[in-house]
Amino acid sequence: MSLLEIEDLHVVAGDREILKGVSLKLEEGETCALFGPNGSGKSTLLATIMGYGMTTVTSGKIFFKGKNITHMSVDQRSKLGIGMMMQRPPNVVGVTLGNLVAATAKNGKGVVGVEKEFKMQDFMDRDVNVGFSGGEIKRSELLQLTAQAPDFVMLDEPESGVDLENIDLIGKKVHELIYGKEGTDNGGRKVSAFVITHTGQIMDYIGADKAYVLIHGRIAREGDPNAILEDIKTNGYGVEDE
Repeated sequence: MSLLEIEDLHVVAGDREILKGVSLKLEEGETCALFGPNGSGKSTLLATIMGYGMTTVTSGKIFFKGKNITHMSVDQRSKLGIGMMMQRPPNVVGVTLGNLVAATAKNGKGVVGVEKEFKMQDFMDRDVNVGFSGGEIKRSELLQLTAQAPDFVMLDEPESGVDLENIDLIGKKVHELIYGKEGTDNGGRKVSAFVITHTGQIMDYIGADKAYVLIHGRIAREGDPNAILEDIKTNGYGVEDE
């Protein structure tokens, strides 16, 4: 069985059906790019896999490591090895970044000193995301994922809202998150990943093994990520709003 299998997934948010029969697979160690126009359901798909409460599965199933996680809680999925970088994470008032990272750290092991690599050493005593810039939020999210060390990561537009000074750092840290850090015990490690991207810029740092295109809540295409990206840049998605 694949690491992740989604079978005929239908999802609503509020009173609107967003995902309309999505089926896909992700193998262990595979990186998959997810393309699609705005409003196509990409973020909803990732939020549903993570188990966030703003979505409701009306039919279909999600399997991870052979287990049916369709109705598991977020913390249960996290303990199984799923982690996610949100595009617009909420402010968490009353919880400092340092405490959150310590609580998130895999097996309770600390990540002392690692925050300097993310240029977050001056943020550890601040409430999570409160007053953070776009680039600071992205670095914070990556620091949290690094502490968690999941087997499967989902990154929702990691390059969006990031200036040129931050994109190189974020790209390199995403690479380390997936492939491990050279010269360390986890060097050569490769986790599975879903990466939503509009520009394809993050693919310069991580590459991708395959891609799916999501349009109007359905998988419209799958195949070589670079070929699909070039086609999108040249021809667009070729769809009109419903």
